[in-house]
This record gives sequence, C-alpha cells and structure tokens, in this order.
Amino acid sequence: MKYNKALTLFALLAFPLFFLTDCAGAKRGRDQKVNTVIQTARSYVGTPYKYGGTTRVGLDCSALLYHAYYSVRIQLPRVSEDQAKIGEKIKLKDLKPGDMVFFATGERRNQITHAGIVTAVRSRSDIRFIHASTSLGVTESNLFSPYYIERFKRARRVL
Repeated sequence: MKYNKALTLFALLAFPLFFLTDCAGAKRGRDQKVNTVIQTARSYVGTPYKYGGTTRVGLDCSALLYHAYYSVRIQLPRVSEDQAKIGEKIKLKDLKPGDMVFFATGERRNQITHAGIVTAVRSRSDIRFIHASTSLGVTESNLFSPYYIERFKRARRVL
C-alpha cells in the first residue's frame, strides 16, 4: 500500500512538471527557429533586388522569405501572394519577430505584391521587418513608416 501511495504522489508531482518543461521547451524551440529565420534573412542584407531572382546575386522579396523559412524546414510557396495564404492570421497589434508581413505596393490596392519578415518589435509604432526593396536591396525598415503602413495588408505566423 505504501508503494502505491508513493507512486501516486510521484505521479501527481511529476506530471505537472512534465508539462511545464514541455511548454518551456516548445517556446525555446520556437525562439531558436525564429532566430534562425531572422539570421538567415539578415545574411542577405545588401543583396541587390532582382525581380524573380533567387540567389545572392539578386533576389526578390518572396525569395527572401522562401530561403529564410526553408532554413528551419518550412517550405513556403515561391510567390508572395501565395505566401500570404499560409499560416495563422495575425493582427497588427499582435506581431512578433518571425511573423510574415504582406503589402500591396502595386497599382491594385488589394493584390499582395511585397513581403517581409518581422525582426523586432520595439514599440507599438516601431516594428522592424526585413525585405528585399526594389531600390535598396535586402534591408530592414519600420513597418510604421508612411509608405509601408499605408500599403500593409496582412500578417501571418508559421512558427
């Protein structure tokens, strides 16, 4: 009988500990993946923009996302309009590093034509994202700059 009480007591104490450890491990795993995605994207900083490009010689915004997420074994579609359909919808106020952001920068106001990855959330009005800009190549910008916030369409989370 004492053996059963000891086993029951152990199970009652160890079971919640297992879940706490598991949750912490999952968060740590997500954080590591986010860091890998951001580091991979940042390794392209300075790479010139090239429409349809997929290499360090030149690449476009969707290729940047494709390569960055592929580094953690997440295979995204190649085109930003299709990438904008993957993962969980995220509200602007809930953005975290590693989230994908999408914009309509062309003449059609609802067509996704540009994408980036959130790299830092510094404040409600300072959210940094990395992207392949047609004029600057791969660079980081503030989502709340007038140009980008006016064109922001949606955000998605795959990590």
